[in-house]
Amino acid sequence: MQMLIVNGDPEIRKNAIINHDGEEKVCFSIQRQGDWHGPDEVQLWCTIGTEDERETFEKREYVPNWLDVDTIDAEALDVVQANNELSV
Repeated sequence: MQMLIVNGDPEIRKNAIINHDGEEKVCFSIQRQGDWHGPDEVQLWCTIGTEDERETFEKREYVPNWLDVDTIDAEALDVVQANNELSV
């Protein structure tokens, strides 16, 4: 599991599937930053991981401040599925 900061808005939402570092990852959560006071373009702060890590995320069995952080531009993000609806 890791934090991915996306500069710009690739129009993805929670549970989107992306290809990052040659591996499909799920966006477990997305926080939108910068709409009101900058920077010039919005940033999406995404907690991403594999489907095997979903239970760890949902049970909060991790420390968010200790996650590795990576940054990418929205144009460079490979979106597999923009919004993966889960049936509950």
